[in-house]
Amino acid sequence: MSSKHNERASAAGLLVALGIIFGDIGTSPLYAMQAIIGKERIALDVVYGSVSCIFWTLTLQTTIKYVILILRADNNGEGGILALYALVRKNAKWLTIPAIIGASTLLADGIITPPISVSSAIEGLHILYPGIQTIPIVIAILTLLFVIQIFGTTIVGRAFGPVMLIWFLMLLVLGLSQVIYHPEIFKAFNPNYAYQLLANHPGGFWLLGSVFLCTTGAEALYSDLGHCGRGNIRISWIYVKTCLVINYFGQGAWLAMHVGETLNGRKPFYEIMPDWWLLPGICIATMATIIASQALISGSFTLISEAIRLNLWPKVRLVYPSNQKGQLYVPSVNWLLWAGCVGIVLYFKESSHMEAAYGLAITLTMIMTTLLFSYYLFVHKINKLWVASFIVIYLAIEGSFLAANLLKFPHGGWVSLLLAIIIADLMAMWLRANIIKLRLTEFVDLGKHIGSLKELSNDISIPKYATHLIFMSNAADDNEIESKILYSIFQKRPKRADIYWFVHVETTDEPYTLDYHVNVRAEDDVIKINFMLGFRVEQRINMFLRNVVQDMVKNNEVDITSRYESLNRQNITGDFRFVVLERYLSVENDLPWHEEFIMKFYFAIKSITNSESQWFGLDNSSVKVEKVPLVIKTNSQIRMRRVYM
Repeated sequence: MSSKHNERASAAGLLVALGIIFGDIGTSPLYAMQAIIGKERIALDVVYGSVSCIFWTLTLQTTIKYVILILRADNNGEGGILALYALVRKNAKWLTIPAIIGASTLLADGIITPPISVSSAIEGLHILYPGIQTIPIVIAILTLLFVIQIFGTTIVGRAFGPVMLIWFLMLLVLGLSQVIYHPEIFKAFNPNYAYQLLANHPGGFWLLGSVFLCTTGAEALYSDLGHCGRGNIRISWIYVKTCLVINYFGQGAWLAMHVGETLNGRKPFYEIMPDWWLLPGICIATMATIIASQALISGSFTLISEAIRLNLWPKVRLVYPSNQKGQLYVPSVNWLLWAGCVGIVLYFKESSHMEAAYGLAITLTMIMTTLLFSYYLFVHKINKLWVASFIVIYLAIEGSFLAANLLKFPHGGWVSLLLAIIIADLMAMWLRANIIKLRLTEFVDLGKHIGSLKELSNDISIPKYATHLIFMSNAADDNEIESKILYSIFQKRPKRADIYWFVHVETTDEPYTLDYHVNVRAEDDVIKINFMLGFRVEQRINMFLRNVVQDMVKNNEVDITSRYESLNRQNITGDFRFVVLERYLSVENDLPWHEEFIMKFYFAIKSITNSESQWFGLDNSSVKVEKVPLVIKTNSQIRMRRVYM
């Protein structure tokens, strides 16, 4: 499945990768070392051990797992946990479970990323202005960030790369400015220091929860694969990792020179800055955190759009602010994220409190990615020993991080897990409701009814409903159609038309497929069209169908001229009218309680989201929406008795 064109790198692509991909992982130095040291006195073995842990975490987790291995599992150039799920879902149904858990935890823990990043940067102002209130500033920045989403990020995006280039250069210079005073810190490259901290230092193992903060953005490297390409990500990571490692070593050098002290609210990141650079440094840090937040928001929009087309999320409104690939705005998700971020800021107040909660849910995302990727390797006939080694090594590493992060549960980690559970429940119930609905939709043989459709089309005693009547259908088979559609045509109110069109839309596992298949069941009378659209393609059926009809006219496959004599003589095209059947839960049901709850929940959410006609991008002026009951199980045991008075 790996795409060779993804291997190419370019100067522009490298700059874009810096701006889009590395915001989250690139701003971790703002808070990671502070979280590790906490309120304890600075100890040399903790400093060396934690710096060693960070280096080897970035090496094993980010470099080897994500940059070298998982980036290979691209879905026609696209990445992310749902793109990976789309690659393997046909092989085993149980893979839906890790996909839902991974996607929900990624969204939930991501709500903490903008607040912790922006707060960490803005709190540097305490050094210059000790009494300043940072919460209003953080909320104002986050609000502005979410407001501008509606305009798209094309213009802002052009500035992301250069800003992040400066940011990483600043990390490198600041790190070097400290290691020259304490070059012994480079001993921390030896993994023995990490081992000694975890195995022998009292409570050392539990520091992994804070060490994990250095790699929380690794999942973004994979999620944003489609924006930048594998080659650009891999090459730019060399520069990014070098700058990050040197900065962490620089912070370690500063800490090593202050052994025995406590941080007492000080941030090692800002302590290694010269006083004259503090204000510019805070400004650059704030811009970097805004970019990190933007990457997360864009990633959430992409994740939701994929989830919708994989039947894991309600069909909410999607907006495409520009024609640029990847530009997407989801209003409902945007404001839910904003509310979540503001709530996090008001609840935790300081970034040091957010650190105590951050990372727990994202660990679960990484474990789920490991499971899905392992199955991907298995399906692609990779040596079973290699697959087993990958599973054992990374489940051990990520299991250790998860165990250490569980300490965060009472300190706020429960917030992200609660959000993840709510999101996962919504995804699971939505998927289950779609399965129930599809299972209980009755399909009939279209071929048996073609004669009746032709007869109705020629019956001039019935007023003509439309020249071209188009029904949206759930039937993927060319030979099938829903019984409810036939009921609508023949019985609800006879709908006479010159040509009956039945249109089915199938979502493919590839991201940008745009194919269609035409089956003319009866020339100039009955036509079935199947659209095969990728899970990242906007469903503009009105426009797509117009193009299909134009091609068919060119190929003399159909005559769309009006059949009215006066209009036909003037060669005027006949009218097109869509009919969309919207189902509702019938009162004539006898459901198991759990299925009844799922279906009621499904229809309640559906009532406040996009209608079927809006979702398919149909022109409202030519659409007829008909409500049809979804009868799941009728009670056939009723016996009535007639009485005579």
